[in-house]
Amino acid sequence: MNAAASFFPLAWLRFAWLNTLRNRRRSAVTVSIAALGTAAMLLAGGFALSTYEGLAQMSARTTGHLIVAKPEQFEKDEDTPLQHGLDGYPELRAQLLADAQVRSILPRVEFSGLISNGEKSTVMMATGIDPDAEWAVKGPFLSVKAGHVLSSDEHGMVMLGEALARSLKATPGSSLTLLASTTEGALNALDVTVKGTFSTGIPEMDQRLVYIDVTTAQKLLVTERVSSLGVYLNEMDATDAARQRLQAALPTLKVRTWVEEAVFYRSVKDLYNRIFGALGLIIGVIVVFVVTNAMAMAIIERTREIGTLRALGTLPGQLVGSFALEGMVLGGVGTLLGALLALTVSVGLILFPMQMPPPPGRSEGYPLLITMDAGLYAGTLIAMVLLAMLTSALVARRTVGRPVVDALAHV
Repeated sequence: MNAAASFFPLAWLRFAWLNTLRNRRRSAVTVSIAALGTAAMLLAGGFALSTYEGLAQMSARTTGHLIVAKPEQFEKDEDTPLQHGLDGYPELRAQLLADAQVRSILPRVEFSGLISNGEKSTVMMATGIDPDAEWAVKGPFLSVKAGHVLSSDEHGMVMLGEALARSLKATPGSSLTLLASTTEGALNALDVTVKGTFSTGIPEMDQRLVYIDVTTAQKLLVTERVSSLGVYLNEMDATDAARQRLQAALPTLKVRTWVEEAVFYRSVKDLYNRIFGALGLIIGVIVVFVVTNAMAMAIIERTREIGTLRALGTLPGQLVGSFALEGMVLGGVGTLLGALLALTVSVGLILFPMQMPPPPGRSEGYPLLITMDAGLYAGTLIAMVLLAMLTSALVARRTVGRPVVDALAHV
């Protein structure tokens, strides 16, 4: 090294690169492990983000970005159907649609009761919907197994969960009877026709779930109320701001976000954050140990060289910085290769889709997707490079600080 090199950081970077090539096998192993560790963290993080996005979209599509109901609907159990239901649905709907961010309003009439084929009766969990608006806003959110979906201009029709239809031996066109308590507590019955069967992918729900149009549900319950209103916005990012505006405009009602209703989404997110956080920590520790080992061996081999450089006037800080640059080169090349590998795998899963097996409690799988998030990539790459530099500097500091005579006499 010459004195002029101290004035040119690029020269130090070049020396660091050349020093990593002294033992190419060791450097290649270090870079490979750093690359695999980085790729593993990016793929795991991308999978978690993809899962969060998918569950968020599913939850928002199911309930609406916002849910409007009476406070008691969220806080208390009903003694009779729609005890805490909303009155004046058409006027309330018009008021909500006046907000520029609101795209659509979907009513819900939720109640329980019995469903019978004349020979067998079983418990049902029924949901009254506005069919045409429901399909227009959500798209094909149900997997129709037989028959057709409901239509708003047809009343007295129902859709049954696949397992429930099998239990009642019902097929499209079959006649069934719904029995439920009215809002006054009296028992009422209504004959309906099966329009189709569906699967939600959750076997427990398919054993009980019934979809019916709002008008027929209100006729059965003898009321004009609805349980709640699902508010669908133009953008999911507008949820919090829209909630504040609508809550201020409707002080007697309660406006909740989809996150508050999405228990499954919150549980999965908490679990994945802990699992992948621990995984990232373990991989980071492994990479740090590998870089530490590589740099420690390099420094031991070059102890006499370090002593010679010190004797020629090279400052300890310059030598520590040089070794930190070597760590940066090893970590930087490894992380860049790992990011490239993660990107390749992520794009490959888009071009050649893979199906994941059904998770616990579900009967249908889902496509394996890896989110390519710029923030995740940048944060991971910067963290890995900084760790490699810090580790190299700490390892080098002890040897560089040795007396020059001891360093020159090292064998």
